[in-house]
Amino acid sequence: MSMFFRKSILAATGLFLCIFLLVHLSANALLLLPETTARGLYNGYSTTLRESLVIKIVAYLLYLSLIFHVVYAGIVTYKNRQSKGNPYVMNHKTETSTWASQNMGVLGMLILIFIVVHLVNFWARVKLGIGETVRTDVAGNLDVYEVTYTLFHNIYYVLFYSVLMLPLGFHLHHGLQSAFKTLGFYHKKGLAVLAKISLIYAIIMSVGFAIIPIIVYFK
Repeated sequence: MSMFFRKSILAATGLFLCIFLLVHLSANALLLLPETTARGLYNGYSTTLRESLVIKIVAYLLYLSLIFHVVYAGIVTYKNRQSKGNPYVMNHKTETSTWASQNMGVLGMLILIFIVVHLVNFWARVKLGIGETVRTDVAGNLDVYEVTYTLFHNIYYVLFYSVLMLPLGFHLHHGLQSAFKTLGFYHKKGLAVLAKISLIYAIIMSVGFAIIPIIVYFK
């Protein structure tokens, strides 16, 4: 299997995950609304995600994308280090290497740790019923809002969650640009625009995800 194919899989799954992050952040923003409004909207949204056939299909694609992204990131990192002694870099060889490009493997591992902890606290409990039983709200939906609200009032979890959004930002900033280049996008002016878009996207995602738990903690 060629390195180009591996990087293409990595790029395609990464872009799909970037779209997911936009949707996920939009949903998390509901937590900023007054509790009486936020609880119903957030729980209704969560129920739709669990029961809609279309969303279920998208969810399975998301799971597969995450698995493939992690696996191929590991393979690309290993192959690059094996052949060149360098960390996982998706840059074109004429591109100036950045700190993020040199440390994508480390950034990815930190994000993976976050994902595992996040899944244990939310997905496993709500989706699989592992751990403390999730109660229902007045509308009969699982009270995912209460689960989230409780976790976001645990200062240790809030710090863990918010701090790890920093490596996410660096990972997204470099990864988004690299993904388009890997897939053949090399328009000179377009790359300059893409660099700005990547930076803006990374800032919105990392700051957005980081600040919501902090705001909820002080509500």
